[in-house]
Amino acid sequence: MLTTYELLPSMSRRGNCYDIAPMESFFATLKVECIRGVVYSSRLEARAELFEYIEVFYNRQRIHS
Repeated sequence: MLTTYELLPSMSRRGNCYDIAPMESFFATLKVECIRGVVYSSRLEARAELFEYIEVFYNRQRIHS
């Protein structure tokens, strides 16, 4: 299926479980703060909301530890 959609798998280095930890943390935050319980009426609406959250709020306003 990855080949069909021309995608590359996300793989960490062998024996290093911490490679993907920052992305896992980001996706958990994204789900809790932005998309949990939301039903989008279209893909365009979802993309716009995600762009707004990531580029406007998360990267520029949200306090990071």
